[in-house]
Amino acid sequence: MATLVLGALGTLVGGPLGGALGATLGRSLDAMIIGSPRREGPRLKELAVSTSSYGQPVPALYGKTRVAGTVIWATDLEERRETSGGGKGKPRTTSYSYSVSLAVALSSRPIDAVGRIWADGNLLRGRAGDLKTGGTLRCHSGHADQQPDPLMAAAIGPQCPAHRGCAYVVFEDLALEDFGNRIPALSFEVLASPASGLVPDIAALGDMDSSNAAFPELAGFIHEGGSPAQVLALVDRLRPLAVTEPAGIASIEGIVTPGGDIPMLPLPSAWEEGEFGREDGRTLSRRSGPAGALSALRYYDPVRDYQPGLQRAEGLEPARGQEVLEFPGTFSASDARSLVALASAREQQDREQLAWRMAELDPDLGPGSIVRAPGQTGLWRITGWEWRERGIELELVRFVAPSPASVAGDGGSAWTPADRDAVATRLRAFELPWDGIGSSASVQRYVALGAPTGRWSGAALYRSSGAALEPLAQGGPVRAVSGTLLDAVGPNPGLRLDPAATLRLALDDAESELEPATTTALALGANRLLVGSEVLQFAQAEPEGGGVWRLAGLLRGRGGTEREALAGHAPGTPATLLDERLLALPSDLSLAQGDRLAAIGLAEDEPVTAILEDAGRSRRLPFPVHPRSAIDAQGALTLGWTRRARGGWAWLDEVDQPLVEQVEAYEVGLGAPDTPAALWTVSAPCLVLSAAEVANLSALHPGEPLWVRQKGSFAKSAPLYLATLPALA
Repeated sequence: MATLVLGALGTLVGGPLGGALGATLGRSLDAMIIGSPRREGPRLKELAVSTSSYGQPVPALYGKTRVAGTVIWATDLEERRETSGGGKGKPRTTSYSYSVSLAVALSSRPIDAVGRIWADGNLLRGRAGDLKTGGTLRCHSGHADQQPDPLMAAAIGPQCPAHRGCAYVVFEDLALEDFGNRIPALSFEVLASPASGLVPDIAALGDMDSSNAAFPELAGFIHEGGSPAQVLALVDRLRPLAVTEPAGIASIEGIVTPGGDIPMLPLPSAWEEGEFGREDGRTLSRRSGPAGALSALRYYDPVRDYQPGLQRAEGLEPARGQEVLEFPGTFSASDARSLVALASAREQQDREQLAWRMAELDPDLGPGSIVRAPGQTGLWRITGWEWRERGIELELVRFVAPSPASVAGDGGSAWTPADRDAVATRLRAFELPWDGIGSSASVQRYVALGAPTGRWSGAALYRSSGAALEPLAQGGPVRAVSGTLLDAVGPNPGLRLDPAATLRLALDDAESELEPATTTALALGANRLLVGSEVLQFAQAEPEGGGVWRLAGLLRGRGGTEREALAGHAPGTPATLLDERLLALPSDLSLAQGDRLAAIGLAEDEPVTAILEDAGRSRRLPFPVHPRSAIDAQGALTLGWTRRARGGWAWLDEVDQPLVEQVEAYEVGLGAPDTPAALWTVSAPCLVLSAAEVANLSALHPGEPLWVRQKGSFAKSAPLYLATLPALA
């Protein structure tokens, strides 16, 4: 519309601003000043990554959208090292971790908040505002009273800018272990003032008013390049705009379906004018051909985490000369499809054009007005006017009111990283019977580090002595399989595999799984489960849903834990799968009275602590078995038993288990094991008491039990009941 800019509005406003005003007409724009509406301006981009380079624009953000941001300040990588282990021939392990502090500019206008943050495509910050890795995040909204960030001020000094008018975030000590010890590619979900008011905000940049120009379908917009005139021209493709000048002030207005009576143009005025066309003052024409027809719209789809989406106009496929509109805005799939369908229909309607000449102009009519024309059917929209010496010439296009019905659209599916809340670390520490591998003096202590279902990336393990924490190891992110018993488990002698025996177990992590095992695999040590202090094995594992498993085919009392099997277990007893997911503690680790083990994960403000269960079990012998007693004709008592050895769980046929202690020794007692009335030490698995000794002991200690326990190089076994004196007297 060269006539609009070069004529009335250009004269009224003048200067460069007159050109900007003309640009707001969209389809009625002055091609000579701002070019076609298809000229390059703000453009939709694929998901970018944060960069730092001179001259890179910081976009102005509206509504809800996703932006990569620009790194405006950063520290060098900070290295931390932590040493653990060592002693008893084992090397000390030094682990290194790195962190960085940086500031990222997001928007050149104030924002309301920062939502999710992605790092290398994975969530770094969830919807709840939780960081998925170590570090601290501070958000600066960019308002006029914004103060310098304290970390940046401490590093830069008094010259540190407050960056007022620029929204940015600061990461302090962002842990880089999850990103290969480098700064990851970041992108941010930003929430700013509603994008539905984009047109008034842009119009205000050119000192223009705006009314009836809301864009309700627009949920977000990225103004990264192009003048305000180009932005308005782009909006006009989807939401038609017009320029009016009530009271001599230019105003941007949206074109809406009129209500009430539609104005009727006066009859055309006829005079000779070669440039206009026919002398009768009217010309009806129609452009032909599909050149430049809008066939599709590319936009940002919030359902797909703001990845670009594409919606096509109904019945139109991309072809030569047809256009895909790149719009850097956020729409729902249905809104995007409805908008491109209406825009395509409007372009079809705009091919029918009407030139109308009249002697004078009604002040209520102007560009954007919807009118009727004598002798013409339907409605027409004024797209421009031109003053002539004898009157005014109008240019009009066919107007058809858009359908209020929305067109359903589908944005398709996209991979979305899981946004799971951080969960607290579960810690259990225990000592197991020696398994016969390595030195018999070794101590086999383990830690089960795990967590319930949720986000958990491991935890650091410490020894807690008073208020001090001594680092031991770093565990994770593989979780130990642990849980609790749902039902009571009755006593069992643990002599053989019981196919009918079952237990129900609720795992901490509902996503963990258990596997069945054959009897051969059980014989080789598969499916060992520590329930309370008992080691058992299971042959079948059946999930019941929700992390609950039914285990069947139990082999109880493994590893010398027959006493624990005979005691049974109450509901709620902890259970842990004994496999490679456990973390072994240093064999030379000393735990004084009151010392505990502690773990700290991302979800912990305070350490999670646990006491070592069954301390000393690795070096404690299993109690002897097969008690025997007999009295000969003279009244002498012969006691016998069968020894066992640590690590000898295979029960080899016809072969005695090798003794791993320095000497073979037994302690036979009478009465309570803690305070025996009599005690004998023997080096063979038998003891003979003469008839006189039996008679004397029976008289002094009637009803007292006789028992035996094996003495090892480091500890004694639990006692085995042998006989009771009164029954033998």
